[in-house]
Amino acid sequence: MILSVSRRTDIPAFYTEWFMNRIHEKYVLTRNPMNYHQVSRTPITPDVVDFIVFWSKNPAPLLPYLDEIGRDYPFYFQFTLNPYNQDLEPNLPAQEERIDTFRRISEIYGKERVIWRYDPIILSQKYDLSWHMDQFERLADRLFLYTDTCVFSFVDIYDKIKSNLAAAEYMSITSVQEENFARCFSVIASNRQIKLKTCAEDIELDQFGIEHSCCIDSDLIERITGYKLSVKKDNTQRSQCHCAESIDVGQYNTCKHMCKYCYANYSIASVKNSYARHDPKSPLLIGNLEANDKVNERKVKSFKQDQLSLF
Repeated sequence: MILSVSRRTDIPAFYTEWFMNRIHEKYVLTRNPMNYHQVSRTPITPDVVDFIVFWSKNPAPLLPYLDEIGRDYPFYFQFTLNPYNQDLEPNLPAQEERIDTFRRISEIYGKERVIWRYDPIILSQKYDLSWHMDQFERLADRLFLYTDTCVFSFVDIYDKIKSNLAAAEYMSITSVQEENFARCFSVIASNRQIKLKTCAEDIELDQFGIEHSCCIDSDLIERITGYKLSVKKDNTQRSQCHCAESIDVGQYNTCKHMCKYCYANYSIASVKNSYARHDPKSPLLIGNLEANDKVNERKVKSFKQDQLSLF
């Protein structure tokens, strides 16, 4: 089993104490996003959890616990580090602090365990191609010694985030503009030995040396762990996603970063309401079990097969 922590919220930034309690108690409860009272109980013992993929914009609170986690659970980070101002990312620490966190993880645990996400690309009069080129190059100069890979994507304008992004006066991005971004980014990245990949995009950018990525990447997990994995593509994700199957322990409407482009939050009010109900000692991320809840034991197993040859 691969544990995703988490596509739905930033657990390292806001829920580290809760997560470490789950690691110590070796199980977690998660609500079905489509059926509130349907709850899954998932064992997360080291014999069934092959790997943890952390998703975060600010994993600094988790740093003191990574050695402990790493003794039983190998991991890597999908670390989003964008150049936007507070009009789009209002509640993040200073960028310099986040760059320092990125570097610290890389220095201790290795470059391949920190994947840089420049994600999503939003186009507007303020954030035009020239601005993105300058900012991408500036960040690449700061990070190329600390990562092998950068994943990027173009913003998806879901109905529920249109109002949040309206003030940014975002523009639709054409396929020609996407190719222009890819052409410019590829030159900057290749000059710094950074491999560029896209996330859940239809457009083919092979001519620029850009591949489709797997954020839950079984090949990378195999390289890190030294084991062959018998794992399938995650069919619960959208068709453009190439990720391996995983179990996500997060919950929507719980991330206090409140980034304007985020698909995982509906409103500030919903996030505040959720966070007020958070109990670090509860097996659920938000709240506790309720009278009408139905708890089902999730059957999980290790994907490990043979140990890979080092030669």
